[in-house]
Amino acid sequence: MTGRTRPQDRECPLSTTIEHVGEWWTLLLLHDAFDGYTRFDQFQENLGISSSMLTARLKTLVADGLLERRPYQTNPVRHEYVLTELGRSLRPVIVAMAAWGNARLAPGQRSMILIDAATGEEVEPVVVDAKTGRRLEDSRTYVFTAGPAAGPGMRARYIPQESGSARRSLSGGS
Repeated sequence: MTGRTRPQDRECPLSTTIEHVGEWWTLLLLHDAFDGYTRFDQFQENLGISSSMLTARLKTLVADGLLERRPYQTNPVRHEYVLTELGRSLRPVIVAMAAWGNARLAPGQRSMILIDAATGEEVEPVVVDAKTGRRLEDSRTYVFTAGPAAGPGMRARYIPQESGSARRSLSGGS
């Protein structure tokens, strides 16, 4: 990890995720990878990114285990960048971010929508609890609390209320 994460945030899953994928070009590269792009020149042409920036971002994605670098040509040697299982697991995050952006637009203003490939019908991505199927948007119903591996800082952030439920700290942090 680079130095952007504060020491007290190293155990916060949001902070560590942002450390890996919270940069503009990284998210766009992942979006392109989900759309089937694998080669350096495809990424560069589609995004208009400089070769030095693209090289740096691809190296980071490979080092973080989100992409795998594979040779596809031997003379001269050329590589493609393929999503790993860990990288593919980020798709719901990218879908949710795009859906959040689209939700703020009138249907006629949306330049990209998610559809069911079999029916062509537009779908509305939502984040739900896997057990109950309930949407997780209500921050009063669904709250974060310290988990079993939480250190003192995380436990202090999420002090249980008298009722036994967790509360969010107003003191900042991740």
